[in-house]
Amino acid sequence: MSSRRFLLSTPPSGGRATLQGSEAHHLRHVLRAEPGRVVELIDGTGQIWRAVVDCHSAGGVEFSEVELLAASSPSARLGLIQSLCKADKLEWILEKCTELGIDEIYLLEAARSVVKIPKERLAGKMERWQKIILAAVKQSRRRTLPVLHPPSPLPLLCRALPDGLKLMLSESEREASLKSVVRSSPWQSAVFCIGPEGGWTVQEHETLMQSGFQAASLGSGILRTETAAIVAAAILQYEREES
Repeated sequence: MSSRRFLLSTPPSGGRATLQGSEAHHLRHVLRAEPGRVVELIDGTGQIWRAVVDCHSAGGVEFSEVELLAASSPSARLGLIQSLCKADKLEWILEKCTELGIDEIYLLEAARSVVKIPKERLAGKMERWQKIILAAVKQSRRRTLPVLHPPSPLPLLCRALPDGLKLMLSESEREASLKSVVRSSPWQSAVFCIGPEGGWTVQEHETLMQSGFQAASLGSGILRTETAAIVAAAILQYEREES
């Protein structure tokens, strides 16, 4: 049976580590872990440690015998630009794309997004989304924690993106499939953009193309925004592992 994993906020030092916040609360009060229990600790960058619960303290849970099991290793990074959509759909996308290995998630305030998040509610939403992502990291036993970026308008988001392959999934694209575009040239990082339920506007399409995005198709059918995100994430993850 695999050991439970917990996310550290500060790295181990001298063979010891401290788990804090909600992670410590879950281990201490929900799982009721006693001294001597063996767990795995991650830092979100790819490192994994084996650790033994030593004692509980006011600061959280203390560990001893902390041993590095795996170090972080560089690999091609995958990013998702997801237009805001209904809450249940967006949460499902965050969970599944985390399980599929997406490294960066950018939330987009698209013109036709059916959801608009008031500023006063954003902090609470971000906290909930982060919890969903962390739970998916643990469930899938992946070593890294995706970076979630708050909702942003398209021009600002495009300026903040790193260099790499940029893909716009579009139902109007008839020539280039996602697979053919991805395989047309080597890439070290890739980001793909999923539109809202109402589709891209003409202005958004032009902004993306002017920002270096390539249009790509997922086939002849019209997919829901949440389906498109999962299909594209799965294809890109497969291509990354094959490269």
